[in-house]
Amino acid sequence: MALVRSRWVELFWRWHPRLYRWSGGRIGGELVGLPVLLLETTGRRTGTRRETALTYLPRGRDFVVIASVLGEPRHPGWYLNLRATPGCRVQVGRERVDCVARDAEGEEREAIWDALVARSPEYEVYRERTERRIPVVVLERAAG
Repeated sequence: MALVRSRWVELFWRWHPRLYRWSGGRIGGELVGLPVLLLETTGRRTGTRRETALTYLPRGRDFVVIASVLGEPRHPGWYLNLRATPGCRVQVGRERVDCVARDAEGEEREAIWDALVARSPEYEVYRERTERRIPVVVLERAAG
């Protein structure tokens, strides 16, 4: 079941990263009870820099993001970009961190999913809306 997004929602997501970056995360640093980061990926077709604001779960020194797209039937572009090029950059507040992305699997994935749903139950609704397996992505800080 595809969702219809309003123009206001699209406008919000277009401006959100700019406000977040400008304010160092003070504006837009939390949504739906979860903290927000900016994820910079490399476009899989164009090779150009792409930036996306995402909610995340902190996991030690790393970050977990969920490729839910509100339960739509397709994976988000940022996820497909990470599959093609796992190296990425994350901005949390004013801190910028180089990371490497990987999909969580098995027990690790289930534990993360349970923690996510405990904080934001709407993710269970997203899972029920789609037939695809929603990726749980761990962004590990790059060595260095």
